[in-house]
Amino acid sequence: MKSPLHGLVAAPFTPFKSDGAVALDVVPRLATLLARNDVKGAFICGTTGEGASLTTTERLQLASAWRQAAPAGLKLIVHVGHSSIQESRSFARHAQEIGADAIATIAPSFFKPPGVVELVAWCREVAAAAPTLPFFYYHMPSMTGLNITATDFLREADGKIPTLVGVKFTYEDLADYQSARAFADGRYAILFGRDEILLDGLKLGAPGAVGSTYNYAAPVYQKVMQAFAAGDLATAAKEQAKARAFIDVMNARGGLPIGKMIMKLIGVDCGPVRLPLRQPPEAMEQELRAALTSVGFFDFASKP
Repeated sequence: MKSPLHGLVAAPFTPFKSDGAVALDVVPRLATLLARNDVKGAFICGTTGEGASLTTTERLQLASAWRQAAPAGLKLIVHVGHSSIQESRSFARHAQEIGADAIATIAPSFFKPPGVVELVAWCREVAAAAPTLPFFYYHMPSMTGLNITATDFLREADGKIPTLVGVKFTYEDLADYQSARAFADGRYAILFGRDEILLDGLKLGAPGAVGSTYNYAAPVYQKVMQAFAAGDLATAAKEQAKARAFIDVMNARGGLPIGKMIMKLIGVDCGPVRLPLRQPPEAMEQELRAALTSVGFFDFASKP
């Protein structure tokens, strides 16, 4: 089984109404936005999508809505991670039933696997619930607190999870990324998950990348990838610096909630974030627009 993913894969925000309910009617606009800006896939219900804050019913409804809305050519990857293995398996089964293109799971982070053997056993059980779908392990130690390298995961999982095709690697340990990329002669797709250093991932052979900022700034990253493929590292670095500048603006004001506010600024309102995340005050919107304008963001923002 091979990875169905390449190029830019966005991690969409879950749209909410003002009363906190999931706004499923916004999903078609999100899917159209990604396709129009040459994004190759949508990785739903992950960190950016506030998946851990959604109910089981909401996650199932959201996956179905994305499957119905995704135009031809836009791959759908459903994150099925949960603290309950039975819930993870039910999400995986549902993803297969609706015709998703792949599934992924992050490691459980309350009762943590004590070691790589247990982590692989967990992932094997989840993957087995969707035996026809490619499976990705979602490596994000900053959120899970799990100190197991992606390379160690692959060494233990190799040959034990038949549908394993790769890792969504969201971490800054580039040495581990390089090692995982080289494991088993590059058999596994190691998708790069840090938007602000995408160029570093490309230099290490990343076949694709998954990130939140690809929702609203895909064009600048397309230029990074195109310049890199053409061997023009100077242009690639220049375009990457543009991305880093607007990410600095976002991170200085609150990260994910600010990213959701940026969606409103480009014309696709995804509503508020859900507690325990803190919603920025309305006054922040004007300040954010000015700060983004100062770094040229709207010159390369995604077009709805």
